[in-house]
Amino acid sequence: MGIEDYGGGQTDRSDVLVVTTNDVPGHQVTRVIGEVFGLTVRSRHLGSQIGAGLKSMIGGELKGLTKTLVETRNQAMERLVEQAKARGANAVLMMRFDVTEAADVGTEVCAYGTAVVISRS
Repeated sequence: MGIEDYGGGQTDRSDVLVVTTNDVPGHQVTRVIGEVFGLTVRSRHLGSQIGAGLKSMIGGELKGLTKTLVETRNQAMERLVEQAKARGANAVLMMRFDVTEAADVGTEVCAYGTAVVISRS
């Protein structure tokens, strides 16, 4: 597995800039659209649960679960960007992730932030 299996984030081709900061240096917010989010819930694969259980006894990283969580976060982020774009935003400020166990059957991941229109100052 390469580094791309354990990372995420935007590509250079994205129409919507997503940042975790309150502003973007060299830009000003010209319009605040409001909160946007991307949500996904993933169930755990039985095979990965068994493997994780065995691995937890001897220690070490649970690579299968790590990869699944990265994919889940990336999907939530893609949905966030789609919603922001559909509402006319070209940026999302203060993006955060929220991760919650969903009724012991899976993991809920929500990416959220404030959709805005920015322009160069």
